[in-house]
Amino acid sequence: MSRATDLLSLWRAIEHAGGVDAYVNHQLAERGFLVARRDLDSMSDRERTAYKKQLKEEAAHRRELKREAWNAYRARHIVHLGEGIYWNDQPAKDPWDAPDAEERAAENELPPLDSPRDLAEALGLTIAQLRWLAFHRDAATSLHYRRFTIPKRDGSERAIWAPMPTLKAAQHWILRNIAEKLPVHGAAHGFLAGRSILSNARNHVDSAIVVKMDVKDFFPSVTFRRVKGIFRRAGYREQVATLLALICTESPREIVEQGKTTYYVALGPRCLPQGAPTSPALTNTLCLRLDRRLDGLARSLGYRYTRYADDLTFSLPRGHEGDPRLGALLGKARRVVESEGFTVRLEKTRVARPGARQQVTGLVVNGDATPRVPRKLRRQLRAAVHNHLANRPRPDADSPDRLAGLVSYVSMTDPALGQSLRSRWARTPAPSDPGDPAD
Repeated sequence: MSRATDLLSLWRAIEHAGGVDAYVNHQLAERGFLVARRDLDSMSDRERTAYKKQLKEEAAHRRELKREAWNAYRARHIVHLGEGIYWNDQPAKDPWDAPDAEERAAENELPPLDSPRDLAEALGLTIAQLRWLAFHRDAATSLHYRRFTIPKRDGSERAIWAPMPTLKAAQHWILRNIAEKLPVHGAAHGFLAGRSILSNARNHVDSAIVVKMDVKDFFPSVTFRRVKGIFRRAGYREQVATLLALICTESPREIVEQGKTTYYVALGPRCLPQGAPTSPALTNTLCLRLDRRLDGLARSLGYRYTRYADDLTFSLPRGHEGDPRLGALLGKARRVVESEGFTVRLEKTRVARPGARQQVTGLVVNGDATPRVPRKLRRQLRAAVHNHLANRPRPDADSPDRLAGLVSYVSMTDPALGQSLRSRWARTPAPSDPGDPAD
């Protein structure tokens, strides 16, 4: 039998015996090591020496049996999840659990997960592996994430924490079976099936005013406690909600070298990592009340509202009569965002009127035409495809994969231009063929 099977059988025997102490005493008695207690004063020196030897043997066997029982316990229980993480292995209901937790989970068609063992089995993991994925350390020597950076539009770098395969598989299961099934507001357009930057921009065509606001540190603002609250409101109780939240969060960390050891030191509380597949879906459901409040505010002032991740957009339809009440919108929207636990990045707030380019999630929405890619990008893309086909790319030219992605991006909003570019792209010459410069 495997080690895991042995430990499972042992724990069943312990439960059948009525607990660890009862099991240990039964095993000592069965193996002839349990010593009946006697009064030392009534013994001779020889009897006393023999009695003490028996007690030492019993103590040694008791320690070994308890060590085995502890290993069996750890194989079936979480025990501990690290610094600052409350955990209790007892199955009793937590007083903060929703009274109708199971009914809520059933309404959302979520998988029933009543214990850590249920979650481990659903993820295809052992309890030890589940504990390993969820365990928190303020100073860790290894992580379940790989860090890299990508450039932002302002020239700075955005840190991406990509989960390692085992954690990524667990997060994908949570995404498909839980996070994607939770309710979101109709104003949310990011990372949702059937919605996109195009569906987001369509809501703001033909506008007298377009207002764009940006939420600062969007994912880092969603801390472990808020993520745990999502899972508890969804219908999961304390133990399972804690484990789910730990799997979906990680602390922002600094890499510190000390001697020959590399430490990843936590700089703050655990939060949603930018790079985890679960992060966008969890923010969408967390922002349900934020979206509801901002949508209500926008409607009361005659505006339209949508959100794509951390980008908030309001627009006043053309032909709106009277005072646009722009100051009221900006002030009240900011207060709503802050009351929901987020911060508006004031320096990135933009107001665009018809005389200026009105752009929403990268697409131009001036007039009543379909949202489209900016003219400058279309021209640059035509030139880049031409140069690539003619085998005379510029030194700073995009890679073929990026050009192909840009062609697909244009196709989303301008199918005719996209088809033309795709047709030309399909005629890409072989490396030995310089191509037709006139193409």
